[in-house]
Amino acid sequence: MALSLRRANAVKDALVREGVPATAISVVGRGENIPLVQTADGVREPQNRRVEIVIQ
Repeated sequence: MALSLRRANAVKDALVREGVPATAISVVGRGENIPLVQTADGVREPQNRRVEIVIQ
């Protein structure tokens, strides 16, 4: 979970540097809870290392 939060916060920081208000961004870390690609236990999938941006 810590890695997913660091990754998401890095994206947030980049968006804030580009002028997006920090208050408009919510950061949520999912860790291994919601993989994009299902894998066997212990198998790592690069596609699961991602940041998703949702605009509402």
